[in-house]
Amino acid sequence: MDGLDKVVGSAAEAVADVGDGASLAVGGFGLSGNPMALIEALLAQGAGNLSVVSNNCGVDDWGLGLLLGAGRLAKMTASYVGENKEFERQFLAGELEVELTPQGTLAEKLRAGGSGIAAFFTPTGVGTQVAEGGLPRRYDGAGGVAVASPVKEVRTFAVAGAERQFVLEESITTDFALVHAVKGDRHGNLVFNKAARNFSPLAAMAGRVCIAQVEELVEPGELDPDEVHLPGIFVHRVVEVGPAIEKRIEKRTVREGSN
Repeated sequence: MDGLDKVVGSAAEAVADVGDGASLAVGGFGLSGNPMALIEALLAQGAGNLSVVSNNCGVDDWGLGLLLGAGRLAKMTASYVGENKEFERQFLAGELEVELTPQGTLAEKLRAGGSGIAAFFTPTGVGTQVAEGGLPRRYDGAGGVAVASPVKEVRTFAVAGAERQFVLEESITTDFALVHAVKGDRHGNLVFNKAARNFSPLAAMAGRVCIAQVEELVEPGELDPDEVHLPGIFVHRVVEVGPAIEKRIEKRTVREGSN
């Protein structure tokens, strides 16, 4: 048997050791690339008090919204949370801690964490509460702020011949990562499809244990190296889910026909 074979038999087996209080980085963008088989397996598995890092928290009945609705999330770090009414309710009620992060900064925090970089300076957020602190992270349920974001270090650097201010952002690593890929091989090399690629390689890099669900499983050597978006060194478990899985569209928009 190939010692590099990372394939496991089921999504349930793949997430069996995700325990209460674990942190997870989850790939996807909107509803594109949501690792639904893994999310549903985690829902059935029962782990709670989870800290999740993802671009968004899905919608009320799809994506990470399933774990949220079941009361499994303790903290959500995201850049966009506007499509989930239950998310709003839990946040304002003081049931959920939320760390809102600029989208590009969130992507870089994941990439840096996966690259072994502890922190970095970015101009994004300078002069706002992102740097100055005070953004609500948890409410007390009565309209007051129980936990607010901290003040971050700001330094001046000369860049391109001009001095600018930059804010220090710490990188992100998590216990696990969950991602969806359109294709992968037994060694964990992955190919993502269009918008489903957004955040997925970065989330995968940040997880100390990366679990990937793939629509099509191929043998090592069948993927052209130039089409690999994430090398298998970052991936620890692969489960095949097939191409017939449900894929939702967040908002279907069509152009009105001309008369």
